[in-house]
Amino acid sequence: MNPLAAPYFPIIYVRGYVMTPNEVAATVATPYMGFNLGSTKIRQSWTGAVQRHVFESPLIRLMKDHGYRDIYSDGQELRSELPERSIIIYRYYDAADRDFGRGKALSIVEAARGLKALIYQIREEMCGDDAACLAAFRVHLVAHSMGGLVCRSFLQNDAISSPQDRALVDKVFTYATPHNGIELGGINVPAVLSLWDMNNFNRRKMAGYLGLKDEPARVDTLDGKFDPQRFFCFVGTNHRDYEVALGISRALAGEMSDGLVQIENATVRGAPRAFAYRSHSGTYGVVNSEAGYQNLVRFLFGDLRVDGLMQVQALPLPPSVQKAKDSGQEVRGSYYFEATVATRGDRLWKLTERRRDTYSAILRQYDELMHPQRIGLDDARAPVLFSAFLDSAQITIGNTVVFSVELTVSSTGYTVDGKLWFKTHVEGEYLFRDTVVVRITLTNEGWNVRYVLADAASSELRGSQCESEGGDYLVPLASEKGFRGNLRLAVNHHGSEP
Repeated sequence: MNPLAAPYFPIIYVRGYVMTPNEVAATVATPYMGFNLGSTKIRQSWTGAVQRHVFESPLIRLMKDHGYRDIYSDGQELRSELPERSIIIYRYYDAADRDFGRGKALSIVEAARGLKALIYQIREEMCGDDAACLAAFRVHLVAHSMGGLVCRSFLQNDAISSPQDRALVDKVFTYATPHNGIELGGINVPAVLSLWDMNNFNRRKMAGYLGLKDEPARVDTLDGKFDPQRFFCFVGTNHRDYEVALGISRALAGEMSDGLVQIENATVRGAPRAFAYRSHSGTYGVVNSEAGYQNLVRFLFGDLRVDGLMQVQALPLPPSVQKAKDSGQEVRGSYYFEATVATRGDRLWKLTERRRDTYSAILRQYDELMHPQRIGLDDARAPVLFSAFLDSAQITIGNTVVFSVELTVSSTGYTVDGKLWFKTHVEGEYLFRDTVVVRITLTNEGWNVRYVLADAASSELRGSQCESEGGDYLVPLASEKGFRGNLRLAVNHHGSEP
């Protein structure tokens, strides 16, 4: 047979946490364990407005858009001649069902070992003794919630896998995974809370099954065992629509969460990530979303990656605060950075959106940005605004990839000599606000990157050439209030490991 063709490797779906025995039974009784669920509703904004939009589920879309298929036939799972573009559901909860298993859920470690065995089983069924196929074989892992912790346990626990085992995984995509555990009411889930395995989200226990040494304060690291650039985290920022436990979970998780997992705990250190106004699960959940699907397929199959970083050069102060500063008084202030990225022509979904009104904007203190040495930093904490994965195969006109970035910079309150300064400052005052339209074309000489500031000019214009610096591309930003900075774009090819 022919070797597998990157990047269209088999996809293994690893579902999330199931709590009660009734929920286990309902989950096991379905063939796709939730990956088939879709939605006809989206929230247009934080106001709660609902608009009809048919999202058919990740499973159906992968089949329709990219030629994937399941492995079921005549009421059974295929055990030979699997097609390369297969979707396999890892049914690790079968063990918790009394009809299919022993009636007890697998531990994270047991589930991780089962995932390893499943990967090798698929490899054998797909390749047999074909040397070329065996050499080319890889899988993509796609996981929701706790499923991402099962994947990480396999990928980074030396007692479970070797570097050769991990090399069979090309990329990993997680939806709403509590990579640094779950906190409810500001308290990490206790290790003694063993009912329905809820202590799986306690950081001390997580460190054990992730293979991390000692008792680290945070457990959101791959520990050098798997390349974080091949690991994507999709993060929900809408706690309001999470209805589990009669709303108790969302109340305890708080506003800066998806209703269960706090935003700051939903990513892996050093990994690309995207943010969407979706809840942990359900009709308005991260898996049942166009934004989730579009990030998934662009990360797995796309060929272009663009990272955006904000370099701040000047931050204006209100006149009275500036006067106080000039007179020698100590001034402290913080700033919000918001970024929403969309591809050309897409109105109902965004690749990523970090906004104040969804409590997901990036917050930086003045000294972090302008005087890092004052607070013990070697360099300024330049806000990383986004990592966008794009696919030139989606281009419908010409050979240029086009996307937009809605950017805002706004101030919070200030303190002068330790006292809040309200005299002239307006809370939430915008210092910069514009939409940057970026055009990227691959030429014989390399990347041609152009931009338009669309609030003052038509987005259809060809735009200005970006200056190049250190291999990146700079979009100069300025406002009449005195803000100055650059949107720094790193543009790179993206694809599967050789």
